[in-house]
Amino acid sequence: MNRSAADRIIVALDGMAPERALGFAALVPELRWVKVGLELFVAGGPDVVRQLRDQGKRVFLDLKFHDIPATMAGACRSAARLGAELITVHACAGSEALRVAQAAAMDSATAAGLPLPTLLAVTVLTSWEPARFAAELAIEEPVTSYVPRLADLAASSGIGGCVCSPLEVASLRSAHPEPFALVTPGIRPAGSALGDQQRVMTPAEAIAAGSSQLVIGRPITAAADPAAAFAACCAELSG
Repeated sequence: MNRSAADRIIVALDGMAPERALGFAALVPELRWVKVGLELFVAGGPDVVRQLRDQGKRVFLDLKFHDIPATMAGACRSAARLGAELITVHACAGSEALRVAQAAAMDSATAAGLPLPTLLAVTVLTSWEPARFAAELAIEEPVTSYVPRLADLAASSGIGGCVCSPLEVASLRSAHPEPFALVTPGIRPAGSALGDQQRVMTPAEAIAAGSSQLVIGRPITAAADPAAAFAACCAELSG
């Protein structure tokens, strides 16, 4: 699928109050996609999504739904009605929950005349370090095989893509070709601090490995000149 560099970058508005998030989005006119996560959504509610869409931004609503099937369906129905075009659900909720969430989101967007969203299954959060993942969750299967297991479950349940570490992209892409979406956090341009991410790549490395879109936060949002930092990421991808 052909995408411009700007369409491949989703800027995470994590840690921002609603007013700052809206102001930031307006200051970077070339920005196409923004991520609204739990912190911002709890602070600003559905209006934050609506206001970002009013600015012409496309919204990745990253609330990582994980509940019983009926509740997940209702949540995805509401998220699609807001106009969110990417919506996260936990793959470990199971096949029934994934199937009904997918159907509810499609039906809701169609009824509202809005773009059909892509549901993204969360496999293993990028903050997990493999040894701690095994010790604290008592999961004997290593992350390297647990992630593809969850991706397979999501794909077989009709989900349109996954959120995964960039280090897992190449193997997942070989098993799940386009248009299955692979959206990758843990992206750090060369020279950036790792922050709370453990499994990272540069933007160019992640796209070369098979990522569909990249989630980048503080390297852009905390930059002295966010518009220039966004442009630099785009230039890296275009080059």
